[in-house]
Amino acid sequence: MSPSEPVPASGAAPADPRPRWRVAYRRDPEAAALPQREEAAAWEAALWETGLPLAEAAGPRPRPRLAFGPPLPLAMIAELELVDIYLATRQPRAEVRRRLTSALPAGHVLVDLHDVWLGEPPLAGRVVAADHRVELVGPLSSGARARLKPAVDVLLAARSLPRERRRGDRSIAYDLRPLLLDLALADLPSGGSVLRMRLRFDPEAGVGRPDEVLAALSEASGAELTAARVVRERLWLTDESPPAL
Repeated sequence: MSPSEPVPASGAAPADPRPRWRVAYRRDPEAAALPQREEAAAWEAALWETGLPLAEAAGPRPRPRLAFGPPLPLAMIAELELVDIYLATRQPRAEVRRRLTSALPAGHVLVDLHDVWLGEPPLAGRVVAADHRVELVGPLSSGARARLKPAVDVLLAARSLPRERRRGDRSIAYDLRPLLLDLALADLPSGGSVLRMRLRFDPEAGVGRPDEVLAALSEASGAELTAARVVRERLWLTDESPPAL
């Protein structure tokens, strides 16, 4: 779900400026099973139903011009995702909100809506990090729980965390540490445990993934950690200053 337009030079206005609205939305479990291509198609179909004057993307068939943030892994729930929608003509915010609220794809809920400055670079290039909440299968044993907090500190204090990532039939070596911005352990009211992770998106270093942090933490703690549920809580953009977890 990549943006359809090229990334302009920093600070440069797009060659074809169009009114742009940034939609913040929630993706519920019923929509989390949609593969990436099917979710994009669901968004396109839903946007046509709004009756908004949509700008169209270049291509052999008519489709609305929109730009998603970083793709969500299959089956992951999300609480605050972003997509930019381009219109052919400017519309009042209240009208855009009204039409979107009743027409988003099934399992998607409108959270917020912002008018985007015409000269702002495409959305995908501005996302630098994401917060995740990993609810662990548990409750953990007292021994595992006691080892987990020191293991979190070990990962955060490490200068490097060499790992391997499978890609097809190959193993690719990489360093997880630059992708791990923050990590915290907390208790759930049910008696279980939850890990909160802030993971980096970087065009050169790659993308931090919750499952890889969980695997590294399992090794550091000596405890077998399994995720019961993983939620992407929100995305962070280049001009935002996230608080500590």
